[in-house]
Amino acid sequence: MSWKPGGRGSRGYHHGDLREDLVRAALELIKEKGPAGFTFADTARWAGVSPAAPYRHFRDRDELMIDVAKRGFKLFSEKLREAWGEGKPSTAAAFKRIGAAYLNFARNEPGYYAAMFEGGVAIGNDPELREAADRSFQSLRAAAEILVAKMPEKGRPPALMVALHIWSMTHGIASLFARADAARRPLPMSAEDLLEAQMLVYLKGLGLQV
Repeated sequence: MSWKPGGRGSRGYHHGDLREDLVRAALELIKEKGPAGFTFADTARWAGVSPAAPYRHFRDRDELMIDVAKRGFKLFSEKLREAWGEGKPSTAAAFKRIGAAYLNFARNEPGYYAAMFEGGVAIGNDPELREAADRSFQSLRAAAEILVAKMPEKGRPPALMVALHIWSMTHGIASLFARADAARRPLPMSAEDLLEAQMLVYLKGLGLQV
């Protein structure tokens, strides 16, 4: 008996790498049913093991979701850091790459994206998860520091505030228009074009020449 066509047959506790299979199960079930649409027992069925077997690796479903979110944030951080590329050849070009990387992550890694931002995971309860989440923000914070430094000192906004504004804009567009599931809203332009236009309006509003 298997959870779905192509799934794994029931093997009780005998499993080569159950922890990794449970993570894969969670990712697939998140994509199929959403981050709140499945149970711990569902992941066991997907992996083809008894309902008790997952408890050898995770205390409960919440701990499994924390593990998935942690992996997602680590991958997300790598993608954003690569996109930032130390701000070369220009801050504007690097910002554009970061935005594209953010949107692509939402499209290409819907399981991770949902676990990270929509799974109800309490980031503050796990130091390693908190560190991974904070690290994913560092590239955007670095870019904002450079942008703010180019503004006149008088009336210059805090770099953290600018980074949070840009993060909010990018995340909103990714969540509404760049996701890979049925919740994606239709848009008469690409999500990338919308983000670029919104960034231009925002940066010009701060008095930057872009």
